[in-house]
Amino acid sequence: MTDQVIRIGIVVGEVSGDTLGAELMRQFRAAGIHAHFEGIGGPQMIAEGFESFYKMETLAVMGIVEVLKDLKTLFAVRDGLVERWQKQPVDVFVGIDAPDFNLRLSKKIKQLKLPIQTVQYVSPSVWAWRQKRVFGIKKSIDLVMCLFPFEKNFYRQFDVPAIFVGHPLAKQLPLEHDLAQAKQTLGLNPNKKYIALLPGSRRGEVERLAPLVFDAATRVCQSSDEYDFIVPAINAARHQQIETILQAYPTSLQDKVHLLDNTQTESKIGRQVMAASDIVALASGTATLEAMLLHRPMVTFYKLHWLTYYIIKSMIKIPYFSLPNIIAGKQVIQELVQHQATPEQLAKHIIDLMHEETAKIQQMQHLSMHKRLISGETDDPVAAIMALIPNH
Repeated sequence: MTDQVIRIGIVVGEVSGDTLGAELMRQFRAAGIHAHFEGIGGPQMIAEGFESFYKMETLAVMGIVEVLKDLKTLFAVRDGLVERWQKQPVDVFVGIDAPDFNLRLSKKIKQLKLPIQTVQYVSPSVWAWRQKRVFGIKKSIDLVMCLFPFEKNFYRQFDVPAIFVGHPLAKQLPLEHDLAQAKQTLGLNPNKKYIALLPGSRRGEVERLAPLVFDAATRVCQSSDEYDFIVPAINAARHQQIETILQAYPTSLQDKVHLLDNTQTESKIGRQVMAASDIVALASGTATLEAMLLHRPMVTFYKLHWLTYYIIKSMIKIPYFSLPNIIAGKQVIQELVQHQATPEQLAKHIIDLMHEETAKIQQMQHLSMHKRLISGETDDPVAAIMALIPNH
C-alpha cells in the first residue's frame, strides 16, 4: 500500500468500456492504492469517483466514413486532454477500447515526450485486419492489456509488451444463471418468453439498426405470437430516439415491445436485458461477448456505411466479425453483415432459434465452453500498471 496519490488518466467511448473502467478503479481500491482517476468516463466510472472532462457520448462514433463529420470535435477533445496533461501529467494513461481515438492520443503523448506511461486496455483487432497497426502500437503503447489469450501470443511475435487480463465479467457471471429470476429483476413476467433486440448504444448505430430489428420483429410476430420483445435504452437520449423510431410501427408491434431504461448508476441494462431473454438479436460488438458469457442463444448483425464496409472488407484477414465466432475459430452463432443484414434474414434466424431446440442447446454449450477460455488464469492489471510507474 502506498500513501502517495497515483494519477491515472482513462478514456472510454461506450458502455462496455465504462464497465471495464469502473471495475479497474475498484481493483485499484481493493489493492489499497490511492489513485485519482480522470479523463473521459461514463456513469459507472463517475459513480466510482471518476472526474470526467467530457461526456462519453462524444466518442461514440463508429466507422471510417461516419467519423468524418465528427473529426473536428474529436480532435478538439484529444487536444483538450493533451493540454491538461501537459500542465499536470497523469502517471499513466489507460485507453479502454475506442482504439481510433485512444491510439492517436497515446501517439500524441509520446510525440510530445510527456512523462506519461501509456496502456491500451482491450486490444484493437490487429490480428483480424490492418495488421500493420501493430508497429504503431509498438511505438506509442507501453503495455497492451488483452481480453483474450491468443492476443497476448500475437503481440509476443512483435515484441510488444502485453498481458492477458481476461474480461472481468467472465469471472463475475456464474456458469449457470436463473432466467426466471433475471426476468423478475426487470419486472417482466417470469412465465413469458422474450426476445432481446439490441440495435447498439450509439446514436448512429440506433439510427441505422433500430429499423432493421423492428422490421424483423414485425415478421417474427407474423410467424408466432408467443414472444414479446425487450429493448434496452442506456440513457434518456437513446430512449427518446428508439421510441420515436418505434412510433412509426403498428400499435400491434408497439404493444409487444418493452423499452427498458437504465435505472442504476451502473449501465447494466443491456446485460440485464440479455440475461432475461430467451433469444438475443444484437449488433455485433463487445456486447456479443457479454451475451456469450451469459450463454444466451443469439444472432448478430451489423451494417456500416457502404464505403466504410468496402474499405474494411478489403483489409479483413479472418472470416468472422463477431467475437464468439472469432474466439471459437468457427461459426458458432449466425452473423448477418451488410447486405445479409435484412429484416427477412434476421427474422428467419430468430425464428430458427425459436423452433430448433437442439440447435439452440448446442449453441449455448459452445458459448459455455468458450467462456472458460477467457476466465482462466489471468495477469493482474493493477500490478502491471503500477510496474510501469517509476519508483513504485
